[in-house]
Amino acid sequence: MQDTDITADLMADNAAETSTSAQDFWHPMTHPADSIKNPAKVFVSAEGVEITDNNGHRVLDAVGGLWNANLGYSCEPIKQAITDQLAEMPYYSSFRGTTTQPVVELAAELQNWFKQDGLVRSFFTSGGSDSVETCLRLARQYHKARGDKDRYKFIGLKKGYHGTHFGAASVNGNANFRRNYEPLLPGTYHIAAPWTYRNPFNTDDPAVIAQMCAKMLEDEIQFQGPDTIAAFIMEPVLGAGGVIVPHDTFMPMVREICDKYGILLIADEVITAFGRLGSWNGSRHWGVKPDLMATAKAITNAYFPLGAAMIGEKVADVFESNKDGFGAIGHGYTYSGHPVGCAAALACLAETKRLNVAENAGARGVELQAGLQSLKDKYDLVGDARGLGLMGCLELVSDRETKQPASKEACEIVSETAYENGVIVRISGNNLIVSPPLIIDSDHVTKIISAVGAGLAAAST
Repeated sequence: MQDTDITADLMADNAAETSTSAQDFWHPMTHPADSIKNPAKVFVSAEGVEITDNNGHRVLDAVGGLWNANLGYSCEPIKQAITDQLAEMPYYSSFRGTTTQPVVELAAELQNWFKQDGLVRSFFTSGGSDSVETCLRLARQYHKARGDKDRYKFIGLKKGYHGTHFGAASVNGNANFRRNYEPLLPGTYHIAAPWTYRNPFNTDDPAVIAQMCAKMLEDEIQFQGPDTIAAFIMEPVLGAGGVIVPHDTFMPMVREICDKYGILLIADEVITAFGRLGSWNGSRHWGVKPDLMATAKAITNAYFPLGAAMIGEKVADVFESNKDGFGAIGHGYTYSGHPVGCAAALACLAETKRLNVAENAGARGVELQAGLQSLKDKYDLVGDARGLGLMGCLELVSDRETKQPASKEACEIVSETAYENGVIVRISGNNLIVSPPLIIDSDHVTKIISAVGAGLAAAST
């Protein structure tokens, strides 16, 4: 047999194997054994707000990719920008002394987006975990550059999620993302989240809960020593932790406490920036100016891996006026300021503004939250319905009185039945999370509620 024939046979065998299996790689956030036992859904095409699997089943994407496909899957301006930039200059480094035109333009555009939030500089990354890591490192360095060399500790919220790098995982407030990788970064601490449904304060008054959590923050700062704390980090709405929406007094109280003790406030807006809450970002929604802000996801509509750490004016001033080595940034990524990603982001932000997706997210969000509440009223399997804008969650329980989480099997019945009825949703623990593209219309909201309702009915029988 000729070598070419052997090669052809091997290629044919490999194609046959890989075309039917998604077991040759480890899925993020999944037990490898589960991936073998339960083969993944394989998607082959996408259009508008719908995706199609390799069996030809088309579903509305109520997950929005992973909170990030805000403009859906048919945004031609972004695709064209990527194509054009690849043809002109596919890559060059933005390390010291060099950069590319898209980087310069995107930095100016982001300053326009966030200047009213007090954020005036950008540091480009490859995604959300990178952006959080950058904020943490810059927070420590900021204090060193000011001469406060003992400020290295971080405080975050239990149930908060900030990514998977060691620093980001350390400030995560969920043991599922921590325990298997401990010991993590020393000097990280957590306080209770302002969570109405489950909290340690024996109250369901969100304003009281917000006050108690703020008091816990101040107590922890005083216990650790204010001169040892670098930053407090929080999501304006906690996403992966179960779409936990704080009372509107909470983030302003946090801002006041941070100012009182000279602590930086890091806003993790990887999910909430660019319109998902019905506001252009979560900090602005609560009337707060953070010192640092982590962004990613919707900045390119998921069409290219890119993120940005946004830097507040007072932080920028310290770095830019520094005259010793503590102001030199010894941090960066090979793909920081990737020109193709920056071109994609410029096109994405232009389209995001043109479509005014924040306004649509606000209007459709009202409909979505009402629909989720109606499912809670109808099905005992739903312990809580919560959300803001186009972030929504149903917390599934087996007993409303004890709030015992629903079984894995019941949650899977809900999600699989919803899928059969034309909608894909996300199950995280006992939380059913929806985060659809921001371009959905009222009919799409109705379809999401109907499909999830079918799932709840199937799991309730």
